[in-house]
Amino acid sequence: MSASGQEKARAGALSPTQRYAKCIEASRRIRWEIDRDVIRGRSFDFDRKFLPDGLSRVNELVFLDPARRCFLSQIQGRTYANMFGLVERFAGAKILELTRDHWFGDQAALEALVRFADEELKHQELFRRLDRMAAEGMPEGYCFKPPPNEIARAVLSKSTWAVLALTLDIELLSQSHYRSSIECDAESSELWRDVFLFHWKEESQHAILDELEWRRIDAQSSALQREQGADDFVGLLLAIDGTLQVQARTDAAYFLRHGGRAYSAAEQSAVHDLILKAYRWQYIATGVQEPRFVEVLRSLVTPEQFERIAGALAPILAHAGD
Repeated sequence: MSASGQEKARAGALSPTQRYAKCIEASRRIRWEIDRDVIRGRSFDFDRKFLPDGLSRVNELVFLDPARRCFLSQIQGRTYANMFGLVERFAGAKILELTRDHWFGDQAALEALVRFADEELKHQELFRRLDRMAAEGMPEGYCFKPPPNEIARAVLSKSTWAVLALTLDIELLSQSHYRSSIECDAESSELWRDVFLFHWKEESQHAILDELEWRRIDAQSSALQREQGADDFVGLLLAIDGTLQVQARTDAAYFLRHGGRAYSAAEQSAVHDLILKAYRWQYIATGVQEPRFVEVLRSLVTPEQFERIAGALAPILAHAGD
């Protein structure tokens, strides 16, 4: 059996209460603070990339020189931080809401979820700090278009089943990004890598809690509620794609204003398409195709529901994978 298979087998042998307790233990052990452990008085080196090439895909724009590719990676990186801050706005609120289910029940679950919400609030502050720090070395005019509170309210209006599905999807993609791209990219900003190292440490526990809560809610759901959850999940992903399209246009326009030279119509179109493709890869494709997420989703939906979800996302995934 592989190492990952052994880990899953051990987790499967534990009761939910034991798994919540292990998350509490990990939360205590890896607890970090923004200034003391992450920032440590440093600032960004704007001669270095933020997002690695595997996420930003800037190397596909062969007409850009290395400096312009670096700048485009920084724009995408700033949006990356803001997107995670937005996601954690609704994820933290949903987790706080779910603590009510455990007030007079499993106290390990209650503590684990309270810690989860506290850490999400800390992550939001961290990402606000990153945006301010990025602004110090980047041209004026960058704009993160999505209104976090409005989007959080819209997400939270959907079924809890779907919100937990989306939250697990995003927690797992953030881990995948760190392990496959950010951790090993020695050319990117050291501070940037450290931010997502510490973020990854806590998100690893959050993903476990997301899955536990999603399975708990699913076990209480009727077939009709599960059907609504699957439809809501697709709707949320499509709404995210709409948000990505708006931000891709905004970031492309910002890059082209400060890109160091005039760009032809074909080059402008290529910049916009590349940013949208990268964003679809970052925030949709890597999540819904992450093996653990696929495994959990398949276990909770019917084959017909799974195929319907896959079909709705197929055009987005095809573009992201071009």
